[in-house]
Amino acid sequence: MTTPTPGTVVLTATERVTFGQPAAEALAAEAATLGASRVMLIASKSLKENTDEIDRIESALGDRHAGTFTGVAPHVPRGDVIAAADMARDCGADLLVSVGGGSVTDCTAIVPICLSNDIRTVEAMDAYHITVNDAGEMVNPLTGPDFKPQTVRTIICPTTLSGGEFNPLSGATDPVTKHKQAYSDRLMAPVSVILDPALTRHTPEWLWFSTGVRALDHAIETLQSFQSNDYCDGLAESALNLLIEGLPRVKADPNDMEARMKCQIGVWQSMLPIIGGVPMGASHAIGHVLGGLCDVPHGYTSCVMSPFVLRWNASVNAHRQKRIAKAFGQADGSAGDLADAFISSLGMPRSLSAVGVGEDKLRSVAEYTMHDIWGRTNPRKINGPDDIMEILETAR
Repeated sequence: MTTPTPGTVVLTATERVTFGQPAAEALAAEAATLGASRVMLIASKSLKENTDEIDRIESALGDRHAGTFTGVAPHVPRGDVIAAADMARDCGADLLVSVGGGSVTDCTAIVPICLSNDIRTVEAMDAYHITVNDAGEMVNPLTGPDFKPQTVRTIICPTTLSGGEFNPLSGATDPVTKHKQAYSDRLMAPVSVILDPALTRHTPEWLWFSTGVRALDHAIETLQSFQSNDYCDGLAESALNLLIEGLPRVKADPNDMEARMKCQIGVWQSMLPIIGGVPMGASHAIGHVLGGLCDVPHGYTSCVMSPFVLRWNASVNAHRQKRIAKAFGQADGSAGDLADAFISSLGMPRSLSAVGVGEDKLRSVAEYTMHDIWGRTNPRKINGPDDIMEILETAR
């Protein structure tokens, strides 16, 4: 007789996910439902300047619209979070709405923490991010007695496939160390998520597909993990199937809205295991460092690292990787090779050199990775920076 593996699935504070409706219409309805009267948008600068999407949302909100902040830089510099919080404070925002990609989403999620804790400088943010102690344990100041819970909630309307909209975890980059640091609290998950496939038409192709691979990597690292379970494995497998179908369809026809929606639903499913408590592994840990330290776009980090991490882990979790290979259509194939071929078929970069990371940066990347929240949760044990170097050397 086999004994079931015990587990706990953690739920977030997100109450609703709306999909397939125009963003402006859905956001106006959500603001009314929540009784918000001072709605501030944190929006993609390119959407604001090059399309009428933000204008339409502002119009639909009418008198509820209190202001729009644009200009969040990639990897969310702390200064951009402080600037957005200053604007939210000045306009008396009672609801924040993110419209844009992963950096806009991350910024929006942290702003309410700044408001409730009166954080007004980049230096003051240092007391609130997660750290990793010498034992490899995460220390989260937002669970401490001095933390004041947020009172302003968020709605997220994503335009990429990075998946941060579903996560009560966000990141901002320290301007001194260039390290992207994590902040986490249950209420950082939005009260509502709105998935409008039509809004994603404006997303540059490289960004859509690279963040799509990021979502693919969420599912891949779930299925690799020894800390997953049947619930999370099932979601990850479904996510892989949707993304593996949807991404090539969008590549063939950018106006295939059904395929775009499949990708968005795939992202949603890929995020639920992470939210539920399944830790990610080396691909994500290294990716966080490549983003903050080397300025590699968020999605590109998974395009480069995921297949190499699969291969490095295969000696300990080959049986777990069979489900990944099956999703790619070859149950007996190498998951690392199949992921590599799929990512290449989307036209994405496949090496560190291709994304501008030289050999001179590798040791720093390896050392920083050991301080990442997922630097110690890879299925094949990482004993120190030398193990990370071994992976990085194969990815050069």
